[in-house]
Amino acid sequence: MTVDDTEHTLSTIAAMSEVTAGEWSRLGGAARGSHSDSSGSGIESGIIYNPFVSHAFLSSLEDSGSVSAETGWLPRHIVLRAPDGSLEGAMPAYIKSHSMGEYVFDHAWADAFERAGGRYYPKLQCSAPFTPATGPRLMVRPGPGDEARRRTLAAGGRVLCTQLGLSSAHATFVPETEIPAFEAEGYLHRTDQQFHFQNPGYGSYDDFLDTLASRKRKQLRKERKAALENDITIEWLTGSDLTEEIWDIFFEFYIDTGGRKWGRPYLTRTFYSMIGERMAEDVLLVMARRNGRYVAGAINFIGGDCLYGRHWGCVEDHPFLHFEVCYHQAIDFAIAKGLARVEAGAQGEHKLARGYLPATTHSAHYIEHPGLRRAVADYLERERRDVEHVAQVLSEHGPFRKGGNEADKSGD
Repeated sequence: MTVDDTEHTLSTIAAMSEVTAGEWSRLGGAARGSHSDSSGSGIESGIIYNPFVSHAFLSSLEDSGSVSAETGWLPRHIVLRAPDGSLEGAMPAYIKSHSMGEYVFDHAWADAFERAGGRYYPKLQCSAPFTPATGPRLMVRPGPGDEARRRTLAAGGRVLCTQLGLSSAHATFVPETEIPAFEAEGYLHRTDQQFHFQNPGYGSYDDFLDTLASRKRKQLRKERKAALENDITIEWLTGSDLTEEIWDIFFEFYIDTGGRKWGRPYLTRTFYSMIGERMAEDVLLVMARRNGRYVAGAINFIGGDCLYGRHWGCVEDHPFLHFEVCYHQAIDFAIAKGLARVEAGAQGEHKLARGYLPATTHSAHYIEHPGLRRAVADYLERERRDVEHVAQVLSEHGPFRKGGNEADKSGD
């Protein structure tokens, strides 16, 4: 696809290797070191660093074979260039032959359309593959006219559908601030729900516990103590700690759990080596050790203001160890490093009792076929109301004290 106007050229690239890490890092959200200041706004770009749209992460997926035509993720990134050839914007995008590894489910849409005689696949997917974490999708170089550039990128997804005969374009885990640009280009707005831990500036985990109802506070203390029985200890590994030996151990965890959960794990062993080489400072492994060997672990990615929990695995089952490794330790790390929140992945109402509250996620969907578009639009209108209602109900059943009642702190 190539679209020209008087100022920019919109085209596609087939691999991240067609752009340099340096020029990609000038796009909002892609530069390591972008972080929030005391007002909560991003330094320099105005968009806080998200590791999943970094050149290192996206190129590692491709170079390791985790993302490819063979796995059903054919890269077709949409790029926007100025007349001098400089990169002004990009939308990470893939031509998909299935709907796996996305975490925003459209299987019912595909089934209905194909039963009616349509052809749903291939489709265009704008996302960080295998990653249910909100981050920039309309990535532009900061400056005057950036909103217009976002609209141009969103339009690029629509144009690509028409030119290649794709049924639809789906931008998932989109920042709410990008939704207007997508809607202006004919995309439909979808919402869903995750559970995030918010850190208002706790000095310690005990400070967080002090905000909970007494019964919940006791429950979490008991749970954390039980998780570390049987002489289990926890280690945080990042940067130079991430040796090939450590990756071998963690990959064993991933294969065991991923094989049982998904049938076929998405990521290759080479992927882990590559992120260890290219972005080790952005990676945190929380590892559990017993009797001199690691028995469980979880991988997290460190953003400008957020810790993103991804997946975990184990070779021994211990009560509450999953909650300790994935949720409690993530809170400990976020508090220790001054991160504003923890996003612990998709779904999971069990996170509510552990201090993770409902958070709305957003996606945008362009549907070519008028009939399918009408049906999806009607469904999404009802779904948005349901998501909002469920979030309100769940928020009322969180573990926090009602009204800040200090008397409730007694009896621990």
